[in-house]
Amino acid sequence: MNSAALKLGLGCALFGARSAPAAGQLGVAAAEAFATVALAAEAGVDLVDTAAQWGDSESVLGQVLPSQPPFSIITKTAPITGGIEAVERRARASLDRLGQTSARALLVHDAADLLSPDGPALWARLRRLKEAGLFEAIGFSACACDDPLGLARRFQPDIVQVPLNLLDQRLIASGALNDLAAMGVEVHLRSIFLQGLMFRPGHDLPVEARGLAPGLSRLRRLVAEAGADPLRIALGFALSRPEAARVIVGVSSPSELRAILAAAAGALPALAWEAFSADVPCPQTRQSCAA
Repeated sequence: MNSAALKLGLGCALFGARSAPAAGQLGVAAAEAFATVALAAEAGVDLVDTAAQWGDSESVLGQVLPSQPPFSIITKTAPITGGIEAVERRARASLDRLGQTSARALLVHDAADLLSPDGPALWARLRRLKEAGLFEAIGFSACACDDPLGLARRFQPDIVQVPLNLLDQRLIASGALNDLAAMGVEVHLRSIFLQGLMFRPGHDLPVEARGLAPGLSRLRRLVAEAGADPLRIALGFALSRPEAARVIVGVSSPSELRAILAAAAGALPALAWEAFSADVPCPQTRQSCAA
């Protein structure tokens, strides 16, 4: 068993996606999802991460998971725009779709919901669901621009998911990542590949990400100068963070997961991680921030 795999969580955004989260991406068919989850279980990955808003991801997992060893399951809330009662109904429906009576955690998908006037009422409802035994833990997903440390101090979550990657190291530089872990929060890192942008050439970046082109170009140059594998470096950076309890990796096929597992097991060269950092603006859309 790959010891690094024990820190990984399987991001299932593409499992049964009705529409592609990013241009050129397709949903994962149930059979391929089954093979991916089976490979994860064999490797020692024991956590799956999904969300109410990710198409049919929960339903596909509900078909796949009963045939596998027990996984810890994290799902996320529907938007608060439909009201607190609708959020609870959807959270209960998530368990039904997943074929579970309870799950590891329910996270607020978009920190903007907690920042809204209804944020305290939303959090109180999540606490009730936890007290009822439907979810072992509650928390939220947030970007650096949401001030996740401030939110954590206010709401006292069990789990916080935040984006962190070679390019975007804001939460390290500010000390927020360290402070979250010091509070006893279970920190999960996501977007470690910058939602796949790290592996796309500059001319192929979406319009909203063109501002990242100089930083990405410099990152690729530094990786090449180090004679390193970009996937291994990006993954190793996240896995090496002592604050991180989990590193969530999104995959769309067993072959992608094999590549990630191989990279996680590889030797990590000694690098000055801060040299890869660049100015990363907050996303222009909440959808990008809450992905």
